[in-house]
Amino acid sequence: MPALRVVIDTNVLVSGLAYPSSIPGRIVSAWRRGAIDVILSRYILDEMRRVLPRLGPIRFSAEEVRNLADSFMLFTDIVEPDGEHEPELRDASDQAVLATFRAASADYLVTGDKDLLVLAGRYPIVTAAEFWARHGE
Repeated sequence: MPALRVVIDTNVLVSGLAYPSSIPGRIVSAWRRGAIDVILSRYILDEMRRVLPRLGPIRFSAEEVRNLADSFMLFTDIVEPDGEHEPELRDASDQAVLATFRAASADYLVTGDKDLLVLAGRYPIVTAAEFWARHGE
């Protein structure tokens, strides 16, 4: 059976990398084991590159961030966000994340972003906890 195709938003990705024992960390681990297929865009990776070095108690060096981004480029599917605009999305910066999800034809968009989660009635958008409760091991 093919693995679930999942777009992971930056907030879940960063949390998963910084806190491996957290639920986002378990999702990242599931991807590393091949249990799910992760689809990202350059937009999400660029956002990860900006956020990781600024994490509070956990520090990632510039080299570690580059290596992580490179591994995601090699081991995830990278799609170009579609050009559609979602008028109900309140935060314009989330348009690229939703557009990545649509372009990926993924099964889920996993996010902690409340502006994206309000669209869960129209798209399969779930929190990390909801995703893990349904598909965790």
